[in-house]
Amino acid sequence: MLYWLLVPLRKTFFFFNVFRYITVRTALAGLTALLLSLILGPWLIRFLKKRQIGQEIRAEGPQSHHAKKGTPSMGGILIIAGTVFPTLLWGNFEDIYIWLAMGAMIFFGAVGFMDDVLKVRKKRSLGLSSRQKFALQFLLAALIGLALIGLGLAKKFSLDISLPFVKSWTAYLGWFYLPWIVFILVGSSNAVNLADGLDGLAIGLTFFSATALTALTYIVGNIKWSSYLGIAYVSSAAELTVFAGALAGACLGFLWFNCHPAQLFMGDVGALSLGGTLGLIAILIKQEFLLFFVAGVFILEALSVLLQVTYFKLSGGKRVFKMAPLHHHFELMGWPEEKVVIRFWILAIVFALFSLTTLKLR
Repeated sequence: MLYWLLVPLRKTFFFFNVFRYITVRTALAGLTALLLSLILGPWLIRFLKKRQIGQEIRAEGPQSHHAKKGTPSMGGILIIAGTVFPTLLWGNFEDIYIWLAMGAMIFFGAVGFMDDVLKVRKKRSLGLSSRQKFALQFLLAALIGLALIGLGLAKKFSLDISLPFVKSWTAYLGWFYLPWIVFILVGSSNAVNLADGLDGLAIGLTFFSATALTALTYIVGNIKWSSYLGIAYVSSAAELTVFAGALAGACLGFLWFNCHPAQLFMGDVGALSLGGTLGLIAILIKQEFLLFFVAGVFILEALSVLLQVTYFKLSGGKRVFKMAPLHHHFELMGWPEEKVVIRFWILAIVFALFSLTTLKLR
């Protein structure tokens, strides 16, 4: 919006030429998202409390978590608004990648919203059944995948897949790209959801991932940097940097209210939308494999659940961890909640930095 209003003014006032630059608008989008989240956060908390929309706690979870029952949930609405509005404010509407990213965030958030509403109505920690939730996620991911395939056939999206540590070779997937897209989107949305179990954990991890993806989108969308590093150049990814910057700012703003002791939980509306968004950004910039490094802690959390469930079934009731996901295992080992969160954040920073170093290791 402001992009279209301010940039034309450069012909009269040279200062307005600065708004042509991706870096400037990305920084402004991030700051706008942060301020918007800080301003709207208290109002949303009061609104949710007034309508008694609070968190329900799983009976089988750690006993220390039962004190959190009733904490306002569905705060993911704040993250979505804090990302979409600044993107509309500072982004270039001609870029279809921005619309895809915002659409994915809103629709994955809608699936989570349905789940959260059912939890509130039923007054229990289970909303949609696992089968229903997976079915909706698969359907949405498939629709996004079909849209990308259509763009690929129209030469507006590459159906090649890039490999880490490989400079020039890519593999053309064509229609076989569809199951890969579905796997990335469904997997990433659920991975964030599984990590959302401690105050500040999931949103902090998402902030580090979003920050790394902001850098990656800028590099991929800049022909000089992409050529220098030997990675695929994606022209439309340039404007996607604004969206990624807004996402990072919104995460930081939400963390203000979600840090221990949390005043607001993101709920599934936040977790599913964040996971789906991270996955789609990685797909659009052709760095899906790097997502496994960027979101390394989320991957570990998801793998811990998969390993625990598989081993439990095969061993007749034995466990690998005291409790899954992984953060609960360390809680039951005696680590205070804040220590688990901070140490997982440190690990996320290491993963994010490693993902960026791989760009040169080709």
